[in-house]
Order: sequence, then structure tokens, then C-alpha cells
Amino acid sequence: MRSLRNRLILVFVAATVAPLAATWWVAASLLEHSLSYSTTDQLDMLSRSLEEAGRELYQRACESLKREAANATPIFYARGQEAAWTTEVREFWESGEPERFRLTEDGVLEYMTRQPGGVGLYTGKFGFNMSRLASEYRQARETVSRARARDLRRGLLFTFASLATAVWAFSLILLIFTAHRVSHPIRQLTAGLERLASGDLETRLETKRTDEIGRAIRAFNDMAAQLKSSRERLVYLTQLASWQMLARKMAHELKNSLTPIRLTMEEILARRNENDQEFIEQAARIVVDEVESLGRRVRAFSDFAAEPPLRREALDVNSILEERVAFLRTAHPELRYTLRLDPSCPHTLADEDLLKGILTNLLENAAEAAGPGGTVMVKTSVADAQVAIEVHDSGPGLSDEARRCLFEPTISFKEHGMGLGLSIARKNALRLGGDVLLVEGELGGAAFRVVLPQAVSRSVPESSRVAI
Repeated sequence: MRSLRNRLILVFVAATVAPLAATWWVAASLLEHSLSYSTTDQLDMLSRSLEEAGRELYQRACESLKREAANATPIFYARGQEAAWTTEVREFWESGEPERFRLTEDGVLEYMTRQPGGVGLYTGKFGFNMSRLASEYRQARETVSRARARDLRRGLLFTFASLATAVWAFSLILLIFTAHRVSHPIRQLTAGLERLASGDLETRLETKRTDEIGRAIRAFNDMAAQLKSSRERLVYLTQLASWQMLARKMAHELKNSLTPIRLTMEEILARRNENDQEFIEQAARIVVDEVESLGRRVRAFSDFAAEPPLRREALDVNSILEERVAFLRTAHPELRYTLRLDPSCPHTLADEDLLKGILTNLLENAAEAAGPGGTVMVKTSVADAQVAIEVHDSGPGLSDEARRCLFEPTISFKEHGMGLGLSIARKNALRLGGDVLLVEGELGGAAFRVVLPQAVSRSVPESSRVAI
């Protein structure tokens, strides 16, 4: 009952029932007042008074004609001459009545009596058109009957009540529909927020609306995506912090072990004799080489654990990419480099040394994956106020296992790698406010995208678009 839809419905009911009741009371009062001036009742009373008056007048005329008939000579219709009788006389004779009064349409009152040998007919002037009065009386009674049959007051009230109820019911249905349309996306957004608060960062809401609610749902989806990305970055940085601590400890322990080894070998060389000089020199060279190799690994772990201060400045991404590719072409002349640089790509706000280190690492990995005769493609673009740099190679691509632990720091003993390159590259990109992402390759191999924050809206000349 506390939902927004139910509250809207209650507000509508409260806002309409009171005015509707007041309107009903006013309308009924006005109708009652107006119908009080109706002539139906007066017409009924007048018609009944005329009926009584006409009946009394008719009776008096009949009594007067009957008294006059006692001293008057009637028009006699004798038996045996029925062919000459009028229809009224014949009907009277056949009825067996002793006497009958009849009022003609001309206003003549006839008095027929049954006499020995026939029918006596007395006539007299009535003095009033009773037929007209009877006709008007019938019309008045019919009017009263129709008015009472319709029951005007009840009909008008019923019509008004039906119309008001229909309008109110339609408005209520329309409000319920509108309330549902308004409250449904809000309930959907509330449910999404609850799932998001419970830790489900994959929650996304679908909407086709373009109003404020639609913008709110799209903002929710963007927020959920940003929270997911932020959580992934936070987890990654937390893992890197653990590895950095481990790297510092390992570097310290290796330094502690390398120092006595070096000193011991120096002392062995100083005390050598001529008989085993060649063997000692060979063993010393092997130990020194291994110590130097371990020293390089110690420095790599130290670099991984160290975080020098950032020096942010506006950098031309296209120019730096051209410089890095030109630098690496000499080291990999067997590869083909393709540049697809967006001339409208703005500058990025980053540390030049860190950015060059990220690009060098990705380009070196791409060159190693592509192999002799392969292709490395580099392109830039702009999306959502971010500068995007992509590096694609034509190598065999990455296995599912490699994809799962791609950015995790590992210890590698291959000749040209320590297993920390991608981890360091992504860590530096995160420090710059961006990220390194694995994307779908366009050359059949692996592909990485570096996203960095945009510095200023500044275009690069068309001459910066180069294809090598």
C-alpha cells in the first residue's frame, strides 16, 4: 500500500470523490428546485377539476331535460318501423335499458325512453361543447400519464449519475494505467539498486524511454558499469600491492644472498694457484654471469615494486606512437607496421615516461607474437572523452588459460622477459587514470587497448596520419 502507484491512486480518489459528491448534491438540489416549477402537477389538478365540473354540468342538464320531457311530446319511433330507426335508437332498444342520455357532437342532449309500442326521443340544447372538453381532458391526462411514466426527476438523476460514474471510472482507469507506467520503471530501478547494493555489479536495466526516468535508468547502467570497472581495478591494484610487497622482500633476500656469493668468488680468485687456475676462472665466470642475471631480476622486481612520482602533461599520442614504431622498426625489420591514426585525436594527460613504457611493452609483445613476416597494427581513436590506443598483431592469439591470468604478475625465466611486463603496463595505466584492456584482434592474433583521459580538445594535423 506504500507503493507510488497506490499513493497516486489514493490521491486521485481523495481529490475527485469530494468534488464529485459536492457536484452531485448541487446538481440534485438545482434539479429539485427547477422541477418544483413543473406544470405537470397543476395540469393534473386542473384536468381533474374540469372532469368533475363537466360531469356535474352533464348530470344537471340530464335532470333538466328529464323534467321537461314530462310535459313535452317526444319524437316517437314505433315498432314495426325499425327500418326508419336511427342507429342510436336501435342500440338503445336492443340494450333493454329503460332510458338513456346521449350527447351529440353538435352539443345536443338526447333523452331516450322505452315506451309501449316504441321509443320516445326528447332533445334539448346542452349549451356547451362537451366533446371538445372531453378531447382536451384526454390529452391532458395522456400528458400527465407520460410525464409520470418517464419520472423526469429520477431519469435526470440517473442519467447524471451514470455519466458522472462513467467519467470518474474512465479517469480512474486512465490514472491506474498512468501510475503503472510511472511507477513500473521506478520499481525496476529500485530493484536494480537493491541488486547492485547486494554486490551484483552485472545488473543492467533495459529501457526505451527518453524522458527523465529513461535518463535515470541509463545513468544507473553507466554507474553500474563504472562500479564494476572500479571494483576490478581496485582488486587488481590490491593484488599488485601484495605482489609489490613480495617483490620488495624477494629483492632484499636476493641482495643479501648475492653479496656473499660475489665476495666469496673474489676471494677464491685471489687465492687461486696455477694448477687449477683454468677451472676456477671458468667457474667464476659462470657464477658471475648468474649473479648478474639474478641482479637484473632483482632490479626488475624493484622497478615493479617502486612507484615514482607522476609528471602529468599534455602529450600528443599520435606523435609518440610514430616515434615508438620508428624506434622498434630497426629492431624488427622483418615485421610490417601499419598505423591508422585518427587525425582528430586530442592530446592525453599522462606521464611521458610511463606512456612510452606502456607502448613499448605492448609493441614488443606484439612483435614477438607476430614473428618474422608478421604484421603489427597500431591505431588511435576517441570515445567518451577518452583517448584509445590499440595494438594488434597477426600472431596465434592467446589461449583461454592465458586470458584468465593475463595481467597477473608471474615469475618468468625466459631470455627476454620477467613475467611482469603486462602487469607493470596495466598498473601504470591505472595510475594515469586509464586502463589496459584485452580486445578482439583484427589481424587474427591478440589485441590490447590502452584508454587514457583526454587533456584538451586539440586536433592533430593531417600529416600525422602515416602508413608504414
